[in-house]
Amino acid sequence: MSGTHEERPYWNMEMEPILNTPEMSKIQFARLRKMLVRLKDKAPYYARMMEKNRLDPERLTGFDEFKEKIAVFTKQSMRDLVEEYGGDYLKALEQRMAVSLEELDWIATTTGTTGVPTPYPLTNRDLMNFWSEFTARGCWRSGVRSSDRILYCFALSMVIAGVPSAIAFQRVGATMLPVGAEAKSERILSIQNLFKGTVFVGTPSLAEYMIEQAPRLIGKEVGQLGLKILLCGAEPGAGIPEVRAKLEDAYKAKVFDIGAGVGFSCDYEEYQGMHWLLDDLCYFELVDPETKRPIPLENGAQGEYVYTTLDNDALVSVRESPGDIMQVFTEPCPCGRSGFRYKVVGRTDDMLKVKGVMVYPSHIKGVINDFVPRVTGELRIILDEPPPRVVPPLKVRVEHAEGLTGDALNSLAQEISDAMSKRLKINPQIIWAEPGSLERSLYKGQVFEKTYKREGGKKHA
Repeated sequence: MSGTHEERPYWNMEMEPILNTPEMSKIQFARLRKMLVRLKDKAPYYARMMEKNRLDPERLTGFDEFKEKIAVFTKQSMRDLVEEYGGDYLKALEQRMAVSLEELDWIATTTGTTGVPTPYPLTNRDLMNFWSEFTARGCWRSGVRSSDRILYCFALSMVIAGVPSAIAFQRVGATMLPVGAEAKSERILSIQNLFKGTVFVGTPSLAEYMIEQAPRLIGKEVGQLGLKILLCGAEPGAGIPEVRAKLEDAYKAKVFDIGAGVGFSCDYEEYQGMHWLLDDLCYFELVDPETKRPIPLENGAQGEYVYTTLDNDALVSVRESPGDIMQVFTEPCPCGRSGFRYKVVGRTDDMLKVKGVMVYPSHIKGVINDFVPRVTGELRIILDEPPPRVVPPLKVRVEHAEGLTGDALNSLAQEISDAMSKRLKINPQIIWAEPGSLERSLYKGQVFEKTYKREGGKKHA
């Protein structure tokens, strides 16, 4: 591609201009009916649900009937399905797909940081028409072009962000440098030094870690590495203003937040959330986390995120919840690009309740990062009992910067506590850690220190 073709505003000029419009809603409904007809014929799990709830996909009256008659599918739903089939994951998967196991081309998973990994079965059609299409749309909006070299640093081993996503990121024609998080920081930095990637793709934790490691391992600051774009996902970070500012300042690059659905943040000075980029292939909902009743998609609405794929073979999700709490924004974005926006408030698995106040790790990290460089930004939330309830005070282990001792640390602890009281309505106990003492991660960053799992060598539920 060259000339004006490379300068077009969207990767897909047919679909992206009409995202989140009445015209798109008609496309979604037509595809939903067609997909449900296919699932009734091919996917026993959904066929049974449709029969039980008297849902005839060919006579479906609207999205309201769909939401009323198809239950939200949660992680517990998957565990129950696997148990129903005697622990056979493959048989459980086949119950929800529109193709047979023999027709699969890929099986990937989540990292499984909160339990058994969630499976992602794919055909090559799913990979190209859905996953690669989403990735190309986001990359294009972020400024990635065929002339770029992508330093690909998500873990490559089995996870959906690994090999399948590396293939998807190549869709725009860029040169891939698939080093992977498994290579460790020294090799990642060495590969970057040799082949001069222009785009970093990986976790914000890894991007932060390389700020510390680059001077020690290759004698350069990360701002000298030539990266112009950072695409960060798989965990909170790039959407936290303080973390985003830290990364942009260190790398002298633009930082984009990606994922938690099919979204990319935009090139606007102030973080606006992630634009939902795949209306034509994936239907977005919010539901009440407790009752699972639908919440209208209005500007500022907040709830549990639920999604439905509209034209896939194996990567089929019907009203599925990955466990994220989101807030949506339907008003036009100041960046001028299409698609409603969403911000991840937190994960249902990570929510803490301190004296009735709900707080998420990303909120705490946002406050802590406001105190860099007097702190490194590394922290652990200490849990002495299983969440979500926390007996106050919430204990937060924070890594301080070199050279701070005594009264200076006491004063800083009070400042941090005051900031959290003002912003989050909690009064934490700050416990200091020496610089460099908290383990860094090349994958998803550690956030909790669960003492209740260590006591007596026994794990509690």
